[in-house]
Amino acid sequence: MSRHSLGAVILVSILAGFLGGFASTAFLSSRPDLQQSLGNGAANRKIILQEESAIIDVVEKASPAVVSVVISKDINQFRRSSISPYGDLFGLFGFPQSQAQGNTPATPNVQQVGAGSGFFVSSDGLVLTNRHVVSDESATYSVVTTDAKTYDAKVLARDTLNDLALLKIEITGAPTLPFADSGSIKIGQQVLAIGNSLGHYQNTVTSGIVSGIGRSVTAGDAQGSEQLEGVIQTDAAINPGNSGGPLLNLSGEVIGINTAIDQQGQLVGFAIPAEDARKAVESFQKTGHISHPFLGVRYIMLTDQIAKARGISRNSGALIMSGGRQGQPAVIANSPADKAGFKEGDIVIEINGHPITINNSLSRELKNYSVGDKLEVRIDRQGKEQTITVTLEEAN
Repeated sequence: MSRHSLGAVILVSILAGFLGGFASTAFLSSRPDLQQSLGNGAANRKIILQEESAIIDVVEKASPAVVSVVISKDINQFRRSSISPYGDLFGLFGFPQSQAQGNTPATPNVQQVGAGSGFFVSSDGLVLTNRHVVSDESATYSVVTTDAKTYDAKVLARDTLNDLALLKIEITGAPTLPFADSGSIKIGQQVLAIGNSLGHYQNTVTSGIVSGIGRSVTAGDAQGSEQLEGVIQTDAAINPGNSGGPLLNLSGEVIGINTAIDQQGQLVGFAIPAEDARKAVESFQKTGHISHPFLGVRYIMLTDQIAKARGISRNSGALIMSGGRQGQPAVIANSPADKAGFKEGDIVIEINGHPITINNSLSRELKNYSVGDKLEVRIDRQGKEQTITVTLEEAN
């Protein structure tokens, strides 16, 4: 090919490129919808990259503060129980199943029988976890940090009302996680769960959103059950072994402590709000134990159905009534409620002006107060309203 021919080809290519670019520009100018779509695509990719970066940053900063809690026991004394309503979050996956029969060998055979999660709340080795993870007083406990070091752990406190407990290991300079303001939690916000998944996969990270707030669930295990109120619902995958691990926002703050899963569904997990955990830690640091204000009544929350069945005209409030078994009085003897004059059949309708409803139960409202606080409690007694003053004492 001659130089003139080659030059003509190059010139034609340049002109074709110029005209093609001009045409595409003119086309896009005539289609603002496509311009917006292309612009949105770039913006969306930027948002995704920012979210990924935020998640990676949170995981890198938070993971060193998350630990595995290992449960060990003399296997000769160990009795394997069935899966608990807690979802067996701390599970016994892959560990020996044994029933001690006949004579127990004299030599202890201590083995790992379970695992859970926790995280540091003080640099001197205070670890927060779930009570059900460390409920067995005959077991021994150890903590494994992210650098694979194992420490003997001592259970310092078990919360009598919440599924929380505090462990202590001998360490200095431990990284800690801050608590978020529980009141700032929004349904739909993105969250991360970190924990010892299935008791085998340390510091597994899962992500999801806050699916609900203020939930009430009944959770328990072979030793009993309890009502957990005001808990956070999330669809972040929470597996056996995650119990006691943190549920984090994208600022790296703890918004909840993973505690239970609903075995009837998929990706339905629950976490105790950070505010409850914060109060438990502060109470321990101040008094050496976890204290709660105590009123001293048993009750059920009224609904339309319950009120109709019992012939009660009021359909909201807390009806003070005895338990289903003998020895469960409506008003506990020598309790603050007993001293203040509460009676079986009273309906608590307000505390310090705050209505008691199905969405703000008596126990949930009491969480807002401290031992020694004086409350003005509005009650309905046989259709007549009156106010009773009561001073909260510490729960035993």
